[in-house]
Amino acid sequence: MGSDALFVQMVKKMMSRCCRLTVLIVLLFAAAPASAQVDFTGTWQRVGQHDNGAAREPVDLLGMPLSPDGRAKALSYDIASLSATERQCQMYPPIYAIVGPFPLQFVMVPDPVTQKLLAWKILGWGDRDETMIWMDGRPHPSSLAPHSHGGFTTGQWEGDTLTSVTTHAKLGDIKRHRGFSSDRATLTMRFSRHGDLLTVTGILEDPVYLAEPYALTEVFRLTTNPNNFPLTACEPIEELPRLHENPAFVPHYRPGKHPAMNEMTEHYNIPLEAVVGGPETMYPEYRKKLKDKYVPPPPVTGRGGGPPPQ
Repeated sequence: MGSDALFVQMVKKMMSRCCRLTVLIVLLFAAAPASAQVDFTGTWQRVGQHDNGAAREPVDLLGMPLSPDGRAKALSYDIASLSATERQCQMYPPIYAIVGPFPLQFVMVPDPVTQKLLAWKILGWGDRDETMIWMDGRPHPSSLAPHSHGGFTTGQWEGDTLTSVTTHAKLGDIKRHRGFSSDRATLTMRFSRHGDLLTVTGILEDPVYLAEPYALTEVFRLTTNPNNFPLTACEPIEELPRLHENPAFVPHYRPGKHPAMNEMTEHYNIPLEAVVGGPETMYPEYRKKLKDKYVPPPPVTGRGGGPPPQ
């Protein structure tokens, strides 16, 4: 075989290998998950309240996977403690974005030099600190670093879902004034946009006050007519004279002495063992355990609290 023919044969083999390699690279990129960055900019109004975060009864721990310490903390809490001067302006923790009544206002924070996405900011309300979701890959601080009401949050894209992880938040309410998370809690939230709807799923893990992860989901709708509640200054005032006379006193209830312990049972016939929460109360199977104990309250008769007849 001449040198020219040998050269042509080698070139054909190289081209064949290059083609196979090109096809392999294309297939690998096609199989890799896409990291689509979705735009969350705007104000998202709450569609409905899936969790009874604003329950009327002071002792309503239904469906909360509280540990024994978490239950003891909840049942010792007296809302009058918020009248203490140093507690009047304390804010709710980051999970209040899900259980609270207000909308979510997203703002994009660009890098001042590259103009690439640096962070997503969820603006604060009068009783919740803003949440800065850092998207630049920075690590979480040391466990010994100071904690704040808003905590420290990092985010990353999982396909077209934004996943954020929050640590370093102070102790705060899980359900308004009824259950609490400690300063060792971790909150993972996933934001998924479907057109004008935003689904937010939160998973709270706490080695102190929770025996299992606590999962909540809420749906929001993009609005062009927002009614926002901006972060405003709080000024403490003297609310209860007895706290002024004894500043060291913190209102609380002793073990087994909460005056509203039986209200849920009296109003709705719900057994006390369910009212005080626990991991098993989260699951539908728990209904089987209560079927012989729970008796539905009588149906509402008359107007049922409606407006008087005209």
